[in-house]
Amino acid sequence: MAQRTARSRCPAAVRAFLVRHSGPDAAFGRRMVLAVVVTAVAAVPFALALVLVVSRWPPLYRIDRATADRLHGAALGHPSRVRVLDFFTGVVWDPVTLRLLVGAVVVWLLTRRAWRLAAWAGVTSASGALIGFLVKNVVERARPHLPEPVAHAPGFSFPSGHAMTATTSAAVLLLVLLPLVPRPWRPVPWLLAATTVLGVGYTRVALGVHWVSDVVGGWLLGIAVVTATTLVFEAWRADTGRPRTPVGEGLEPEIAVASAPEAPSEGASRPAA
Repeated sequence: MAQRTARSRCPAAVRAFLVRHSGPDAAFGRRMVLAVVVTAVAAVPFALALVLVVSRWPPLYRIDRATADRLHGAALGHPSRVRVLDFFTGVVWDPVTLRLLVGAVVVWLLTRRAWRLAAWAGVTSASGALIGFLVKNVVERARPHLPEPVAHAPGFSFPSGHAMTATTSAAVLLLVLLPLVPRPWRPVPWLLAATTVLGVGYTRVALGVHWVSDVVGGWLLGIAVVTATTLVFEAWRADTGRPRTPVGEGLEPEIAVASAPEAPSEGASRPAA
């Protein structure tokens, strides 16, 4: 009799467990866990780069040194090129310039009542800056010391703040504004974003203020930050019954047609699982 009672309790316990773990809160929890896992995977390349830099891996040092010497020699022979590179890295692609652009987009989103997209843009930009600053001061890697330097920069070297800011800012501007661009023209913003990210990296190494690994580290850390915040934003969309959007459509396609893109849509329902 006792055995039959225990067996009858097992299915009931299983059913109760499934009920507790099949509602919208459980679905949201599973999405958040998945977001954490994907973010951790996205951070692996940066973690590997960090280990190689901190351990002073000889092959990486040789690549850094050889590239720095070659580009430094080219810079010394072309002063006009140095002025052009300095203009782009110090004005056009300066972190202050890029953050001001992001700030302007955040203000515009607030006027469109896209509160969560504005929060995503602001948090992505601010957290990228803070994380980059903290990692830079923990690693404390010295900048390149070159004969007859053509440029100077304060602070530590790894990861490159310019490269990381370019990555996060380009991602924010692209993912927010892409829905406003007609489909035939969408390769253009992708090209501009890639040019900004790669161009910043080149100018920093060519001017002798960063090693190649500093720039790559900035790119990788920026990608990890954008991945983390984007997955959280996508979890919110899924939790409110909004469809998952491919990256080519931007984060919130509704921004192109709706005056209040984050208002509850008619017939929208929260997912059951």
